[in-house]
Amino acid sequence: MRCVSGKEWLEDARIRNYAIGAFSAHNADMIQGILEAAEEEKAPVLIQIGQRAIKYCGFAPLVEAIRYYGQRTDVPVIIHLDHGKSYEQAIQAIQAGCTSVMFDGSHLPLAENAAITRQVVAAAHAVNVSVEAELGKIAGVEDDLSVDEKDAFLTDPAEALEFYQATGIDSLAAAIGSAHGLYKTEPKLDIPRLKTIADQLGIPIVLHGGSGIPDDQIKLAIANGICKINVDTELRAAYTDGVRKALETYGPQHDVYPLGRAGTERMKEVVKYKIRLFGSAGKA
Repeated sequence: MRCVSGKEWLEDARIRNYAIGAFSAHNADMIQGILEAAEEEKAPVLIQIGQRAIKYCGFAPLVEAIRYYGQRTDVPVIIHLDHGKSYEQAIQAIQAGCTSVMFDGSHLPLAENAAITRQVVAAAHAVNVSVEAELGKIAGVEDDLSVDEKDAFLTDPAEALEFYQATGIDSLAAAIGSAHGLYKTEPKLDIPRLKTIADQLGIPIVLHGGSGIPDDQIKLAIANGICKINVDTELRAAYTDGVRKALETYGPQHDVYPLGRAGTERMKEVVKYKIRLFGSAGKA
């Protein structure tokens, strides 16, 4: 495994017009499935550690599991803190071995968000760790964060440019009409807004809430500046569906390993499909 900083490979995605799959892992089974899929597709991959996973497992065990299973692969792997809550948590993630961190200050006033993000950037860049930030509010639920659809708002391009110039971030998660979790109706991404932000900033733009967006909109988003796409809900759904079907097949028993592997295999199919959709297959 080549454990790399996010900046190099997200910039490669921007230049070569593809997106890196940012896949959330909640246990060792999911880590193995994501890495196996990336190896088989010869794709760079980003494995995200979110707030629920941190709560139940902690940083260090998850990072060590990624490194352990990743020794069998030869693809670039970015280990990423997703939706970091504070400067202190970003530092903890870096110390644990994350090579990319996100500070999510989107709920804060712009000036306060920029001030904390700037501190995270200074610390992270000193050790070659890349930084993602967020502007705007993305509807739905992300780990322990909930934003009602009525309160969600899209990223303002002028504010995005001001924020980038004030912080020096490596990538920006922009609110362009996606949502965390499952969609009640078909989403419609604001592609003109995305293109304006991407052209003005000249850095990789990140799409959160990538589960459930129609393929044609995903391709259009990549063509207009999206370089990283977060996928979580579809992976959890696939993993649990695989376990559920295995329970139906094997019946009552106490052997957990076939069940876990069944979940991994089902989730792995989704990861491979996303890698191909995002255009990152063969890019490693």
